[in-house]
Amino acid sequence: MKLESILEEAELKMMKSVEVVKSEFSSIRTGKASPALVENLLVDYYGSRTRLRDLAGISTPEARLLVVQPWDPGALEAVAKAIQSANIGLNPMNDGKIIRIPIPEMSEERRQDMVRVIKTISEEGRVSIRNIRREANNELETIFKAGSLPEDDKFRGLKEVQEKTDGYIEEIDNLLKEKEEELLRI
Repeated sequence: MKLESILEEAELKMMKSVEVVKSEFSSIRTGKASPALVENLLVDYYGSRTRLRDLAGISTPEARLLVVQPWDPGALEAVAKAIQSANIGLNPMNDGKIIRIPIPEMSEERRQDMVRVIKTISEEGRVSIRNIRREANNELETIFKAGSLPEDDKFRGLKEVQEKTDGYIEEIDNLLKEKEEELLRI
C-alpha cells in the first residue's frame, strides 16, 4: 500500500468520526425545537421499522414546538407511540391530523446531564480518531519493515498522520464547546 493511500484512508475515516459526533450532537435536546430530535426515531409502520423522517414531514413553526405530519394518516398512532416510547422527554399531542410536540424548558440539572452526555460523545470521537491514527501508523511501520517505504517517507507519513489527528481532534473539541454553550444558554 502506498503512503498517499494510507494517509487518504486515515483522513477519510477521521472525517467520518467527526461526522458521527456532529450527528449525535444534533440529536441532543437543547430546549429548542429541532427536527433532529425525532427524525431518526424508528416507527413500527405496518410491521416494518421505518425512520420517522421517511414517514412524515417534520417542521418547527415555533422555537419550542415540533409538528409532525405523517403522509399516511393511518400512521398517526404509530408515530405518536414511537415518540412517547423513545424516552427523550417529549410528550406528543395527536389531534387526528398532525402531532404537536411541545419542547419543555430544560432544568439546570437536565442541562448538566446533557453536558455530561456530549462530553462522553466527544471523547468517543477523539478515541476513534486516535485509533485511526494508530492503525495508519501501524500500516506505515509494516510497509517500512517490508522494504516498500523509505525511512524518510515513513517519518513524513507519521508526522502527517499526527497533524491530521490533531486537526480533527481540535474540530471535535470546537464542536463540543459550541454544543456546551448552546446547552447552558438559557
